[in-house]
Amino acid sequence: MRGKTALQVQTVQTMPEQLDRTIERAVSHLLDLQYDEGYWWGELESNVTITAEHLFLTHILGVGDEVEWKKIANYLLTKQRDDGTWGIWYDGPADLSTTIEAYVALKMAGVSPDAPEMERARSFILSRGGVERARIFTKIWLAILGEWDWRGTPMMPPEIILLPKWFPINIYDFGCWARGTVVPMTIIATLRPVFPLPRWAHIDELFVNGKARADLSLPRKNTTWAKLFSFLDCILRVYEHSKVKPLRKTAMKRAERWIEERQEEDGSWGGIQPPWVYSLIALRALGRDMDDPVLKKGFAGFYGEKGFAIEDDNAFHLQSCLSPVWDTALATVALEDAGLPDDHPALVKAGKWLLDEQIFTGGDWQVRCDAQPGGWAFEFANDIYPDTDDSSVVMMGLKRVKLDEKRKSQALERGLTWLLAMQSSNGGWGAFDRNNTKAFLRQIPFADFGEMIDPPSVDVTAHIVEYLGMIGYKKGSSVIDRALTYIKREQEADGAWFGRWGVNLTYGIGAVLPALAGIGEDMGSPYVRRAVNWLVDHQNEDGGWGERIEGYKDEAWRGRGSSTPSQTAWSLLGLIAAGEIEHPVTVAGIEYLMRTQREDGGWDQPYFTGTGFPVDFMINYHLYRDIFPVMALGRYRNALHGDEVGEKT
Repeated sequence: MRGKTALQVQTVQTMPEQLDRTIERAVSHLLDLQYDEGYWWGELESNVTITAEHLFLTHILGVGDEVEWKKIANYLLTKQRDDGTWGIWYDGPADLSTTIEAYVALKMAGVSPDAPEMERARSFILSRGGVERARIFTKIWLAILGEWDWRGTPMMPPEIILLPKWFPINIYDFGCWARGTVVPMTIIATLRPVFPLPRWAHIDELFVNGKARADLSLPRKNTTWAKLFSFLDCILRVYEHSKVKPLRKTAMKRAERWIEERQEEDGSWGGIQPPWVYSLIALRALGRDMDDPVLKKGFAGFYGEKGFAIEDDNAFHLQSCLSPVWDTALATVALEDAGLPDDHPALVKAGKWLLDEQIFTGGDWQVRCDAQPGGWAFEFANDIYPDTDDSSVVMMGLKRVKLDEKRKSQALERGLTWLLAMQSSNGGWGAFDRNNTKAFLRQIPFADFGEMIDPPSVDVTAHIVEYLGMIGYKKGSSVIDRALTYIKREQEADGAWFGRWGVNLTYGIGAVLPALAGIGEDMGSPYVRRAVNWLVDHQNEDGGWGERIEGYKDEAWRGRGSSTPSQTAWSLLGLIAAGEIEHPVTVAGIEYLMRTQREDGGWDQPYFTGTGFPVDFMINYHLYRDIFPVMALGRYRNALHGDEVGEKT
């Protein structure tokens, strides 16, 4: 941060009254967003492929609706940029596969290929090499629609479902989202179904040298593991042509049963779009129709009051996931930090709702962890896959709410037992699984999009450590010492920590420093000061912080970007935890949040600061802009009053 020290000193002297007004408006706004049942739930915005693929799915299932398709087309066109392209995140670079999928959906919905919007999109697609350069999953969709040759997709034999849990590669070595996708995909890749488009919707024009001369070779990675998997793919192609497949029928039945057993109460699979749509397609390819109870329930789950679809008179789009538990837990913590009493009706309603969401049934996590269930999931319904990140933040919120003490105590005890059991051998925590670390799986031919495994991450670990500190765990505890060793080991050379589930280094640092303070770490330690100095050095001129998503891969963008409310709040949470209450940089950050607040108490933020898979799949949580500033402002006020960070005033 450069200059303006005199202005900042004046601001410190006049800040308390303005700070109180800002927090009061922000709290009122956040309370207005609470649902009657007690939860908070904001839109989880991603990219247009989710909606384009929903149109593809309705075609495949034979339930396409002309009105809905028209609304999807309207939505897609509103997201198209002036150059005719679509990206993976707001203000991000044009993405070939995303643009191809949007183009195909628009053409299927009846938009003329001669329309200016389509001509611009097509020009971009061809300039990037056409369909042949799309990612594997886009090609699989196109193969199902009859617009790509199945021979140009990787081999995915269903026999993988039969490999035992101790085998070097088995389905439980994949992250839960990848696992839930791989199993139905093995059925799809084996049956190679085609649900052809009408001739007028074909996309021959997206092939640079014509569809008949398309290059069907798979993407190549120059690593030892990638070469090994490519060789294995060749062997599997020979096997696929063999008439002798003694385990094929058994494998197909096992995969089908595996899918059925993991359908959630709301009809989804894993609470996220990819496993959901591929499971429906796999069952459809097996010959089931829409009268089948599993398909019927699965398709219906996209709609309704708690469905993934967002629709109005003109447009329709789909969310990739729902985040009510996460939103509610974060909002509860933020409101507690902002000074709401523990018996405030909004907190009590939220607390009761969260208690009802605790999961006491088993799931795939038990393959690597022998423990009683007791965690929380991200969504309304996802009992198979509770996650440690949600669970820790839920427990932070519940800890301070006035509820039936016996029930709350039992819930927190079960949750803690589960969390402790889920710690990985390196001291950190993954989101959904324990010791899910086989990095070579990233080299499988179809793994050209997204993450395949769920290794421990610093941000998740830090949230858990912060909760453990809240309930009395300190340095010297074996659990904390192992986690602390992991956190120190993961710190980067310039003092930052990687943000796996949020963009990026501000998220990592903003999670770690409160955790360290909570367990009694010396906040004057050199490694802590390096992180503080990173925040100081990366503040923007306007007093805020921001990071572009490109920083995940491009060092030139490391820690740089337009200021956002959420990233500013994360940075402030770190500085406050480190004791930098009167630092001019902290004051300027608080001033930024106060200055940019809307009259209704909320903030604006078009930028995506949530992460699904770094760079490949990014998220704009629509409540981040409102929740995290409340948390940061509340903790700042508490610190000014001499209260411990995170306590209510």
